[in-house]
Amino acid sequence: MTATVVLDIGKTNAKLTLIAADGTQLAEQRRPNSILRDGPYPHHDTEGLWTWMLDVLRGFAQQASIGAIVPVTHGATAALVDDEGLVLPVLDYEYELPPEHVERYRKLRPAYVNSYSPRLGTGLNLGSQLVWQAMAFPAAFARARHVLMYPQYWAWRLSGVAASEVTSLGCHTDLWQPARQRYSALVERMGWHHLFPTLQLAWQSLGALKPDLAAQTGLPANCQILCGIHDSNASLLRHLGGAEPPAVLSTGTWVIAAAPGKALEGLREEADMLANSSAFGQAVACMRFMGGREFGAIAGDAPTPCSVDDLAKIVEQGTFALPSFAAAGPFAHESGRIAGPAPASAAERYALATLYVALMCDFCLTALDVQGAVVVEGAFTGNPHFAPVLAALRARAAVTATDDTSGTTCGGWLLHRRDGSPQLHGRVAEPLALAGLEGYRQRWLELIAG
Repeated sequence: MTATVVLDIGKTNAKLTLIAADGTQLAEQRRPNSILRDGPYPHHDTEGLWTWMLDVLRGFAQQASIGAIVPVTHGATAALVDDEGLVLPVLDYEYELPPEHVERYRKLRPAYVNSYSPRLGTGLNLGSQLVWQAMAFPAAFARARHVLMYPQYWAWRLSGVAASEVTSLGCHTDLWQPARQRYSALVERMGWHHLFPTLQLAWQSLGALKPDLAAQTGLPANCQILCGIHDSNASLLRHLGGAEPPAVLSTGTWVIAAAPGKALEGLREEADMLANSSAFGQAVACMRFMGGREFGAIAGDAPTPCSVDDLAKIVEQGTFALPSFAAAGPFAHESGRIAGPAPASAAERYALATLYVALMCDFCLTALDVQGAVVVEGAFTGNPHFAPVLAALRARAAVTATDDTSGTTCGGWLLHRRDGSPQLHGRVAEPLALAGLEGYRQRWLELIAG
């Protein structure tokens, strides 16, 4: 049976993973996801990624017969293309759009009650990026034949077939109504319907790899290119099969708390709560913050893993990290700070960062009214203390940490192996017994409430 390649482009890093038909990982290659500062604005190094990808695929082709390539990427990113390629560079969503545009866009964007897409800073609302590009670069924008969400851009480059897909369209873009599964008033208002290709399912094959690329890489001529998926929805995918799916924490640069089955009516725009669209077209209540980046800001440039004693000391002495250490999430307009005695070592900074992200995750899950089980996916599974601290904070229900540090990769593999029976390998976290933790949480909540 043939293997699968998952192309996983996160905000910080990109990786290619070769996975056997039984789910065994055969090989993996990574590189930074660089932002270039030349050109009209900061943009993704798509050509650098492309060259790297083809080189890695050549190596993978020597190790297995590859049946499919599945693109998985971060959100808030789109490519404007004509038949030849990009008409404008792919904008970095962290670029600060001009103040006059921000004010103008405020009047154009759809109401939150329709889009469940909160008003966000920089270019995190994809609709804002597109409106700015249309007005700042009208001639180039007019040449665009398609607006492609980022996973579908890579699928198009590999297959030549343009498609749209709901997980990226429904990710705080202002372009989609997750509850109604249709385009938003912004798309109508801007007259953009013709720019969005036909909707396809995330697992749909768009066709075979282009013949010239098959020749360059040595991949089989019938290697299929799947439509692809937004990364946190890839993490969510394997948890949606049961009658009562758990809440899922997809962790990395961003931490996305997803609560399948929860009503959308309790979502609050000012708290960065939103509805994403699952691969099956379900509206999923979510809340998020830039957890990986905030962890790094607190832990420092040379993170040093901590001990339980380090965690206990931070709790006992009352050292608190207070949000926000990134301009995103429910406290985006607050400046992050340390209250109480300063950490005395790199290990204590790591302990403080661990407590902070666990408290923030607990805060998000509580805001989403999550009462039951929680599954942790992604980068934070590599921190041996994170899940036990979170389990102690949420003692009423089980917290499970999966055994892979990238739920996105497993989700991408599942798009190709939909008839498989993936096992959720992981461990139920034993709540960490930290004296005074409940009082520490209550004091943290008081401090963030002002």
